[in-house]
Amino acid sequence: MGTLCRAFSFTCCLVDQVPEPKIPLPVLTAVDPPSLSGSRKVRLISLGCPKNQVDSERLLGSLLPSTIVASVEEADTIVINTCGFIESAKAESIDTILAAIRHKELAARRGIRKEIIVTGCLSERYREELLKELPEVDAFFGVKEYDRVLRRIEGHEQKRLVDRRLLNEKHYAYLKISEGCNQRCSFCYIPMIRGRLVSRPIEETIDEARRLVDRGVRELILISQDTSSYGYDLHRNAERLRRNADLTELLERLANISDLRWIRIMYLYPSLFSDALIETLSANPKVCKYVDMPLQHISDPILKSMRRNTSTKQIVSLIEKLRERVPNVALRTSFIVGYPGETDREFEELCSFVRETRFERLGVFTYSPEEGTHAYGLPNRIESKRAAHRHDRLMQIQQEISLERNLERIGQTVEVLIDRTEEGAYIGRTMHDAPEIDNEVMVRSARRLEPGQFVHARITDAVEYDLYAECDTSQSSILDESCL
Repeated sequence: MGTLCRAFSFTCCLVDQVPEPKIPLPVLTAVDPPSLSGSRKVRLISLGCPKNQVDSERLLGSLLPSTIVASVEEADTIVINTCGFIESAKAESIDTILAAIRHKELAARRGIRKEIIVTGCLSERYREELLKELPEVDAFFGVKEYDRVLRRIEGHEQKRLVDRRLLNEKHYAYLKISEGCNQRCSFCYIPMIRGRLVSRPIEETIDEARRLVDRGVRELILISQDTSSYGYDLHRNAERLRRNADLTELLERLANISDLRWIRIMYLYPSLFSDALIETLSANPKVCKYVDMPLQHISDPILKSMRRNTSTKQIVSLIEKLRERVPNVALRTSFIVGYPGETDREFEELCSFVRETRFERLGVFTYSPEEGTHAYGLPNRIESKRAAHRHDRLMQIQQEISLERNLERIGQTVEVLIDRTEEGAYIGRTMHDAPEIDNEVMVRSARRLEPGQFVHARITDAVEYDLYAECDTSQSSILDESCL
């Protein structure tokens, strides 16, 4: 194993099976066309964020003659769409590649040839190192080479707009509205991987949204690296950016799609959050009263070092404005602890802020030093044990807040979108919950429910991160009959 793999201390080469992630995604990679003949059997493993998932779904939608299979054992070609964001994500990606290599070697002993294609952020960031250290991989490609991947697998190029092959439940879909990022946060390498902001034209975005809704999607989740900046590169107009003019126009036009029920916005940037956007959140009934806005910290010295272009005063003012003007809004955020130079006093300031603000949803990450970023060269790194302790302590504070908030909801009747059935129970979400990352509602119903249905359910019990509810059998409790 080469130096890159050794640096991550991976051990997945000892296992016999490729890890099967919760969300399988498509694959990118290319060079010369494969020598394997006939229709391909492709197994796509998608790692990382929903933005990666959308890339995978588009690729899968473009694989026309190929057969998509559910396991690496069945596959002729294994495509791994990697993540290279932070240390743990890189480790998962390398582990998955090494396990795929093990499968390839075992198949070769039986005279079966398998091909491995690696794409995505890890191969974009470390392509030269990976080529040297993992010669068993047939092709590496980066984040903008889908046409070459398709040419390798099937000999054709990707259509500009394809019907994506969704990798989650079919009633919700991620809608990627831009690529890249103009922000230069000190800890983040993504702009070096994905490039500067490139917004999708609004007509193209609306067209894709209509196609998804026509296929049964009822919730669209808007994603990008920095959703607040959507459209700036299309007009280069700072005043439009300050008003979030393109984003609010997009939201209004999406809301006009008749069969679309929920519009959820992710990855909003606190320094680019206008009164006009707040008004849209408040007034538009289809836009979920849910604000996903990573704050990263609250201490002014840390925010300045992180290059976040905001301050404690601005953040507190924005939160007050959101809670005042958007009734029943749920605030989701994330923080980084253990950032270089973070003092005990600054961490305590963060803890106090979380207690006082009582976020509805919150995630905590331990700082990951990423070579090539500004923060990588900063002095006074925090010892890993201390950073881990800070992570656990802040999460414990939030766990207590989450339990208190959930218990306050007992007796309320809420709208729930049913996602799936699991061991005889119906699992769903409220408008305050994004899939995969937020709370779930366990619904009991005497009447059969289906994924994609909206129902009214009364909350009967709660724990830290889940609600329990009952749906009565009256006709009025079933809000959407389309799935029956």
